[in-house]
Amino acid sequence: MKVNLEYLEGKLESLDGEELMKIKDNINCLFQHCIQALGEEHPIRVVNALQTLCALIRGVHQKNKSTSGFDIINMLMGFDKAELCMKNLMESLDSLLCAEGSESLKSLCLKLLLCLVTVTDNISQNTILEYVMINSIFEAILQILSHPPSRREHGYDAVVLLALLVNYRKYESVNPYIVKLSIVDDEATLNGMGLVIAQALSEYNRQYKDKEEEHQGGFFSALTNMVGSMFIADAHEKISVQTNEAILLALYEAVHLNRNFITVLAQSHPEMGLVTTPVSPAPATPATPLGTTPPSSDVISSVELPLDADVQTSNLLITFLKYSSIVMQDTKDEHRLHSGKLCLIILTCIAEDQYANAFLHDDNMNFRVNLHRMPMRHRKKAADKNLPCRPLVCAVLDLMVEFIVTHMMKEFPMDLYVRCIQVVHKLLCYQKKCRVRLHYTWRELWSALINLLKFLMSNETVLLAKHNIFTLALMIVNLFNMFITYGDTFLPTPSSYDELYYEIIRMHQSFDNLYSMVLRLSTNAGQWKEAASKVTHALVNIRAIINHFNPKIESYAAVNHISQLSEEQVLEVVRANYDTLTLKLQDGLDQYERYSEQHKEAAFFKELVRSISTNVRRNLAFHTLSQEVLLKEFSTIS
Repeated sequence: MKVNLEYLEGKLESLDGEELMKIKDNINCLFQHCIQALGEEHPIRVVNALQTLCALIRGVHQKNKSTSGFDIINMLMGFDKAELCMKNLMESLDSLLCAEGSESLKSLCLKLLLCLVTVTDNISQNTILEYVMINSIFEAILQILSHPPSRREHGYDAVVLLALLVNYRKYESVNPYIVKLSIVDDEATLNGMGLVIAQALSEYNRQYKDKEEEHQGGFFSALTNMVGSMFIADAHEKISVQTNEAILLALYEAVHLNRNFITVLAQSHPEMGLVTTPVSPAPATPATPLGTTPPSSDVISSVELPLDADVQTSNLLITFLKYSSIVMQDTKDEHRLHSGKLCLIILTCIAEDQYANAFLHDDNMNFRVNLHRMPMRHRKKAADKNLPCRPLVCAVLDLMVEFIVTHMMKEFPMDLYVRCIQVVHKLLCYQKKCRVRLHYTWRELWSALINLLKFLMSNETVLLAKHNIFTLALMIVNLFNMFITYGDTFLPTPSSYDELYYEIIRMHQSFDNLYSMVLRLSTNAGQWKEAASKVTHALVNIRAIINHFNPKIESYAAVNHISQLSEEQVLEVVRANYDTLTLKLQDGLDQYERYSEQHKEAAFFKELVRSISTNVRRNLAFHTLSQEVLLKEFSTIS
């Protein structure tokens, strides 16, 4: 018999608690029959059983929202039979997912599992998942990811399912999915997972780019001509494509848990948006947000093509950096703030990893990374054509500089700024330790950091009402200390070191003002006394440089009767007076606290997983597997 999903779910919802208890035996019986039917040879029966199970699980859970008077497991299966029922169900799903059989059946199995995992907002309160932990389907998920045809069809659902299962009670008990994911070392599986994530992210990047181009043509140019460029900033804010937190979470779990996955980040694949293959057009579904719908299959099939010499090769890391540059532009709404934070957490894990740093800084692996830059009134839009080919770490630093420059606003994202500075610090620690001399325009970073200090000072009262801005100020000052103390081990040339001194002397007013501010607060007995005095101590070498060179520069100008010295003249004075400068050795500049999820980020991840779970549940489309499609597929079976 054909299943009427809406009717069945609706009927269960319309009953009150007592009425539902009366038909408990019938529900138990139906649930068991469905599980038995999964072993049938006739696929139509299996499909009906899977769809009925989805309806039962959802229907009973819907009912449970208002009256938590009964236990879900008892209601669906009965306590006495639950263990055996779930063992049989998981075994059947496992064998259907691993079999050679129909793709639609596999798709429906994954939908049922996603339905099972996301029926409660907080997945850790979903007691049925205990059985999914005991009867693991981890291997089945891996098989889907390692096998190209099944990955193209089901990779997205499989990756999202895995990311959610890993988050079930991860802080309270031993989760077998975490243990297993952390030791996967099969290359095909890890690459498969990387490809699915890269496809979803590059699909987002493509959609954003299309919207941006649409925006710049048409009404946008007419509007700009009409009213000058008054509204440019507002018009740009309208370009938003729903972010994809489920896929970001999967990327995070892979990077955080599995050391072997780091190698996948640098695996080359052709730039996905540029390779086109003739495919039948996919039906457009603008109603569903990208956050939960898998990318269309045309993108997916294009990735399997051989590398083309004319196509710029890319990798998961580049795709992720581009994605981050879009998401981190606008942190005003909660979803984007969460996504921006998660991007920075992923970058933190990457910046701490020895192997990741090795390929980030590898001089033989150069790429052009076209990051999105926020349109701002005081700077020109950079031309994409002149992007240099550089090691990947340059793109990471560019992204951090871009973030620093573009988020100095009233709703100050303090937490994101702290993470951003930490990423830069970790990269510098690696460069210092391994004596990597990176050819990067460090001046852009220095000037961004000084502008951030100026912003903190000019908004002192507003910001101190919400944040301890001294932790951030201390981190910025210590980045400068790192350059001053160890710059000779990692700056590319002696002249870069001279430029650092020039920049500090040129902007001495900002450092003087910072010193006055922290001195004022550290001599008061207020709540900021201790935090401010740490910054006072940290400024000792910067002040020594300013106080040593400024009089020398002034006397040089006086002797030579020059009112305004050129940069070259200042540098000449600097070079001539290094010998007489004394600096204090500061400890611990190249030390940092390693990232730890459990103690610091647990609340963030609980909230994030709740939001992803709600989103996945809302977009689970059983209609995609309408009976007609399935009947057509199985019509040949006698």
